[in-house]
Amino acid sequence: MTDTAAQNVIDCLYPWVEPDVDDASLADHYSAGTAAARHWLRVNFVSSVDGAVTVDGRSGGLGDDADRRVFDILRWLCDVVLVGAGTVRTEGYGAMVVDDDAMTARVLAGLKPQPTFAIASASLDLDPESPIFTKAPVRPIILTVASAPPERRERLEHLADIVVCGEDQVDAAQLVAALVERGLTRIHCEGGPQLFGTLLAADAVDELCLTVSPQLVGGGAGRIVSGELPDVRGLTLAGVLRSESTLLLRYVRATTPSVE
Repeated sequence: MTDTAAQNVIDCLYPWVEPDVDDASLADHYSAGTAAARHWLRVNFVSSVDGAVTVDGRSGGLGDDADRRVFDILRWLCDVVLVGAGTVRTEGYGAMVVDDDAMTARVLAGLKPQPTFAIASASLDLDPESPIFTKAPVRPIILTVASAPPERRERLEHLADIVVCGEDQVDAAQLVAALVERGLTRIHCEGGPQLFGTLLAADAVDELCLTVSPQLVGGGAGRIVSGELPDVRGLTLAGVLRSESTLLLRYVRATTPSVE
């Protein structure tokens, strides 16, 4: 087995034990416990062992082949991929497009062939000529605020559905409600830390998927959560996967709210 192939082998350690699980088993693992909820909001992050969320300002330096494999599978399982505008700019996002295998898996699971891309942005500092908009297979959604610059809104509104979710700051509860009203009930958030903090403060997060990269970064790299929380949030461990020295952890909220 080549080194690259070895880095893509994922063993399940919990809640069952199985070496070299296939993609279907991974999809089942990340789907467990989500079906009964009216909606489900999952957040996915990668972090170094010492808690850094970036290397040289980007998260890409922390991920490996196994992390990217799970990253792709989580996109298979959602209706909408939600990302903060700062992360969109920093990580160089393009159009939200999954490959042919993923489209097949999504359709078999009863989902639309491609997920919707939703971007949270109070400032609307987004490039209208970006492939995010010009090559989007599904019309994106921008979740913004009433006080956003009107000239920026005018440049973007023919490219995306613009939804107001608050006056000066994006309100997490309104954001989730807006997506659910559009039938986008399986919400997959890829960051960044500020958006994660906003969602956590509103108690809107049902699940955290965290890849622990076997690296020590040091320096001033931030954490996966930015901002203050009203209280400490408990989590329940729902899964442990391993690929060589990388851990892929799945946590769900300690107490799931009643389904509305």
